[in-house]
Amino acid sequence: MSDKLLISTRKGLFHVARRSAGWEIAHADFLGDNVSLTLSDPRDGRLYCALDHGHFGVKMHRSTASGWEETAAPAYPPKPEGLEENDMWGRPLAWSTARIWALEPGGRDEPGTLWCGTQPGGLFRSRDHGASWEIIGALWHHPLRAQWMGGGADLPALHSICVDPRDSKCISVAVSTGGVWFTADGGESWSQRGEGMRAEHVPPDKTHDPLSQDVHCLSQCRSAPERFWVQHHNGIFVSSDGARNFTEITQARPSAFGFPVAVHPRDPETAWFVPEIKDEKRIPAGGALMVTRTRDGGKSFEILTKGLPQTHAYDVVYRHALAIDAEGERLAFGSTTGGLWVSENQGDDWVCVTHTLPPVYAARFG
Repeated sequence: MSDKLLISTRKGLFHVARRSAGWEIAHADFLGDNVSLTLSDPRDGRLYCALDHGHFGVKMHRSTASGWEETAAPAYPPKPEGLEENDMWGRPLAWSTARIWALEPGGRDEPGTLWCGTQPGGLFRSRDHGASWEIIGALWHHPLRAQWMGGGADLPALHSICVDPRDSKCISVAVSTGGVWFTADGGESWSQRGEGMRAEHVPPDKTHDPLSQDVHCLSQCRSAPERFWVQHHNGIFVSSDGARNFTEITQARPSAFGFPVAVHPRDPETAWFVPEIKDEKRIPAGGALMVTRTRDGGKSFEILTKGLPQTHAYDVVYRHALAIDAEGERLAFGSTTGGLWVSENQGDDWVCVTHTLPPVYAARFG
């Protein structure tokens, strides 16, 4: 089981380690800087860190034997002269990297390959450990891309990347709001997937349109790659055919609204969620922080609260802030109010590591 956690926050990257006395913060990097996402590459142990410097833009760093070095950040191509594109509010859409929303390693057969999702919806690939990036033009120039909308962040965000462990050329991605997309040839061509999902916030004739779906998080089971779980703006959905078709799960209590989903790496029937009341009330129901777990593919759910605050807890857990280790035993999540909790028994019991971190954007074992 992994004894290390990477916690990306509004004010730095915190390394958390399991010691003999329990979990504790070991050290921090980039203190004071906005760390939006961190990746620990399981193929070689190298770390990658995305920083959002606001006015100064997005920066990327990777670990070295002696610390960190700055590398290239994904950059969009120049917008063609005369092309007009607007965001969901009618403002001009800039072809520039506003934020990094996803970082994933390529397959084990392609060392050095990394995938990166950004706002305003671009997918990038590096073949040299992040030294350079190329935009995946077939997706960015897809005729339906112009219909993607932003969610709460206004701009479309490509936030979930799932590389099939059987074939690294098969990749599924999710965009908010733009649905689920799939390539079987390493990004040369793309098709829309996600039939069966439901969007409440669009005109009635678009409710079941795959392009209108506001997927909050897309997660693939490593041992059963045909199984995908989705935490959606309007509920929880599951697919057993490679994200082609989804079935809505209606048994989740107290709510089916939230942002993250973690799937057991060996048991496709088991998944974890962190529920909130609903879009207009993004807080835990009753001020009680909880994690829900299904072990039977969504037929039933357990509410897991042991060790979590049950009064006046208003923690929100972002889409990348719930993590599961490679063995499927340890889970961790961090919240917008600076709390960090770890479970060593699949969520039955939770231990608070700290409640004084900056707002947590992402948690990852590594």
